[in-house]
Amino acid sequence: MRHNKAINHLGRKSGHRKALLANMANSLILHKRITTTLAKAKALKTYLEPLITKSKDDSTHSRRIVFSYLKDKTAVAELFRTIAPKIADRPGGYLRVLHVGFRQGDGSEMALISTRLLSLPRLPRKRPRRQLAVAVQRRQKLLRRLKLQQQRHLQQKLKRLLKLSNQEIRPDIVKALTIEFAGAFSFLQEKYRQKHDSSKKILTLY
Repeated sequence: MRHNKAINHLGRKSGHRKALLANMANSLILHKRITTTLAKAKALKTYLEPLITKSKDDSTHSRRIVFSYLKDKTAVAELFRTIAPKIADRPGGYLRVLHVGFRQGDGSEMALISTRLLSLPRLPRKRPRRQLAVAVQRRQKLLRRLKLQQQRHLQQKLKRLLKLSNQEIRPDIVKALTIEFAGAFSFLQEKYRQKHDSSKKILTLY
C-alpha cells in the first residue's frame, strides 16, 4: 500500500531523480522558464521552492546548502543575486505551472513552469479534434438555416413586388434592391419563368 507516500518517483531511482531535478532547476533559474511534462513540473516546483526560500538569507551557510542541491555555481549566484532580491517580500508561490496541451506521440500532458518574475499571458488550450468537428458541424447547420431564411424572405419580398407592379418588375425597382439580393432574385426569376411560361405574362429581371 502507498498510504501517505506523496513523492512522485518519476519512474527513476533516487540518484537519477535528484540529478534530473537539479538539472531542471538550474535551467529554470538561468532561463526563467522551461517546458516539460506536468508531472516533472510539479515535482520541480516542490524541489525548488524551498531553495528559493533559503536564498532570501544571503549567507555562506545558505549558499552551501543550496549548492549541495544544485551543484552549479552559476545557478547559485543567479539565484542569490538576481532572483532572491525580487521575491524577498513574497511569502511563497515563487513558481507557476501553466498547462500547454499534450505532447504529440505519447500524449503526455505538457506544462510551462516559470518564475513569477515574468508576466506571461495564459496560453490558449487546444480544442480536441472531436469538439472541433462538432463546432464545424454546428456552424455549417447554422449557415444553412440562415440561407433558407434568406431565401424565404426573398420569396416573400418578390411576391409583394409582383402584387404591387401587376406581375411586372421594372428596372428601377431592381436597381433599388441591394447587391446581395441580386443573385437570389435571378435564381427566383428562373423559377417563376418556368412556372409562368405557359401563361401570357413572363417575368423579366434585368
